[in-house]
Amino acid sequence: MLEGGAMRGLFSAGAMDVLMEAGIEFDGIIGVSAGAAFGCNYKSRQVGRALRYNQQFAHDRRYCSLWSLFKTGDLFNAEFAYHIVPTTYDLFDNEAFESNPASFFVVCTDLKSGKAVYKELSRGGDDTYEWIRASASMPLCSRPVELEGHLLLDGGVTDSIPLQYFQDVGFSRNIVVLTQPDGYVKHRNKFVTAMRLSGLRKYPQFIEAVSQRHEMYNAQTQYVREAEKRGEAIVIRPDTPLPIGHVSHDPAEMQRVYDIGRAVAQRRINEILDFLK
Repeated sequence: MLEGGAMRGLFSAGAMDVLMEAGIEFDGIIGVSAGAAFGCNYKSRQVGRALRYNQQFAHDRRYCSLWSLFKTGDLFNAEFAYHIVPTTYDLFDNEAFESNPASFFVVCTDLKSGKAVYKELSRGGDDTYEWIRASASMPLCSRPVELEGHLLLDGGVTDSIPLQYFQDVGFSRNIVVLTQPDGYVKHRNKFVTAMRLSGLRKYPQFIEAVSQRHEMYNAQTQYVREAEKRGEAIVIRPDTPLPIGHVSHDPAEMQRVYDIGRAVAQRRINEILDFLK
């Protein structure tokens, strides 16, 4: 289970690569926002890919930039980042993704209902890329993504840490990768007023979900702690706040965060292997 956090997700990418290198296979994977965008590489078994393309395009305005935001409405360019990069520059292995029997879920938020939407993805290609984009589309920085009758944005708004959902659908023993340290407390989103003044004002249920997200998130971190104490989950989290923001154009900064994720996972790899046995 992979939390989001935009570029903090490179911590998760580092941890995932260690688990892949150890030959660990999962029955199911669920990712939220950056957890979906980077977690798909676990199902396609592509070690190092998430870090590689983020570093390669760190200074490319076609990938993530204010230029892209003003030109297209998306900070992370929808066409370039989610379709051109995986099909032209750093190929996403659709065949491996489809042949891996692990179930892969992403979480999005429906603008009209303000509720979480869970989607299992088993086929590679553009439709899957669009669901991942929807899960990772941050409010005010992205256009809503229309899929299967839904208008969708960031899944973290309504289910930031979907451990309970994953347990409810049958996955009883879980590795949870978080991108905030233990004890982190989320506060009310300071951009709620801006959302009420933006085009999102047409979706009051979504804005209400944003305004209550901190309460949901803090309850979920407590739920994760309790599952950890009961021996139902192992939680991989950074020891201290990660030295990176939601957006980064510094490949060295990206490398540091990725390396922190690797170090934490390596430190606990024997515990993880014993737990999975």
